[in-house]
Amino acid sequence: MEVTLLGTGDTTGTPTVGCECDTCAEARKRGVHRSRFSVHVRNERTDESLLVDLSPDFRHQFLTTDASLPDEAIITHIHFDHLDGLGNAYRVFDNLPVHAANTVDPITEESVADTIRRKYDYLDRITVVDHDPFEPFEVCGFSVRLVPVDHPPLICFGLTIEDPETGAKLSLSGDSSYDIPEDSRTALADPDLFLADAIVPASLCEHHPLGGKDYDDEGTPRTFGSKHMTREGALSLAAELNATETRLVHTAHFYPVEEAFEEPLAVDGEHYRLDGSGVDRLC
Repeated sequence: MEVTLLGTGDTTGTPTVGCECDTCAEARKRGVHRSRFSVHVRNERTDESLLVDLSPDFRHQFLTTDASLPDEAIITHIHFDHLDGLGNAYRVFDNLPVHAANTVDPITEESVADTIRRKYDYLDRITVVDHDPFEPFEVCGFSVRLVPVDHPPLICFGLTIEDPETGAKLSLSGDSSYDIPEDSRTALADPDLFLADAIVPASLCEHHPLGGKDYDDEGTPRTFGSKHMTREGALSLAAELNATETRLVHTAHFYPVEEAFEEPLAVDGEHYRLDGSGVDRLC
């Protein structure tokens, strides 16, 4: 299993357009990008690839990496930074199967799958495939599960992607607070590589109108506001899940510049190989 982090930023990315904060300025100086979230997963055995979420930065991501165009895709939730790159399917694919959960969201009165169908009804080049949460399905030779997480007010899903031949496992938290249900934590557990939402460090919770929540024993908030994990929350969850390797994604330009480029915060273009016995970073 080869994993390429195409987009590792939050909804505005880093550097953010029009922003001259120290972090954005340093990102420009270093040539570092954290575009809107997307992950490319290639099955080396079948030479097929799966794309997790379609970033609005789809075109740039595929023009600036060696990642192949996906054979199939999965959408975790309907926020624009995870969905709206699907418009790039026009004239790029003959047919792209797009997998999504069938759970009806009481806020939208639609499932993620139905929202995709409605929003992109003009695209005759995609086929939306519905799935029950937790039920494994095969995509590109992988066994995949959509795992409910906590991203109010909308329904959102994390993922597990496993290679049945090698035993390699990739887990993604999805956009989520720390308050992930126990059955979902069980499903996500023991990954070779864990990609965890870590939008800001816990120290910034004082600037959020809702503050933080899900405090640890030392009083550190593991959730920023209500929707995303703090860095500390993501690392705490990774330890609980017994992750072999963890990369922090969906990070914002609000990280202080002295922290914004430190491990284990990911940047676009990182490339990993998982073979069931460990994780190798290729670039």
